[in-house]
Amino acid sequence: MYRRIEARIVNPLLGTEIPAPRYETSGSAAMDLRACIPSPLSIPAGGRALVQTGLALNMMDPGLVAVVASRSGLSLKHGVRVAQGIGVIDSDYHGEIGVILANDGSEDYVVQPGDRVAQLMFQPVVQVALQFVDHFAIATERGEGGFGSTGKQ
Repeated sequence: MYRRIEARIVNPLLGTEIPAPRYETSGSAAMDLRACIPSPLSIPAGGRALVQTGLALNMMDPGLVAVVASRSGLSLKHGVRVAQGIGVIDSDYHGEIGVILANDGSEDYVVQPGDRVAQLMFQPVVQVALQFVDHFAIATERGEGGFGSTGKQ
């Protein structure tokens, strides 16, 4: 099932010299975002860089969020990942999507124009109203047990 989302090209390279985002296979959950840059961009080892994608969205639905995620091959082979873990594109943001890439590798990494640098996935949103209480009305078996409290195996 497809929902319609308006996409705006904000860089003339996108859709002409650099392919527009699309699902690469029929089973893809995310589409690839490409570096919409006029020339190569070097990310030093241990450094970060903002990579423009040439794409802006109007989701027209506050029940949706776009999530920018790392590409697994880029992370495994080069140590390059989305810097903040994931990027959140709120439904009311209409500016160009930029991807903050972090280079955890031991060598500089060069992003070429048109390189696939991240993935863009759409997910439903549930907004909640927090209700502050002195204690929780229902106890759970786990309680406040956290980090490792359920064991290793």
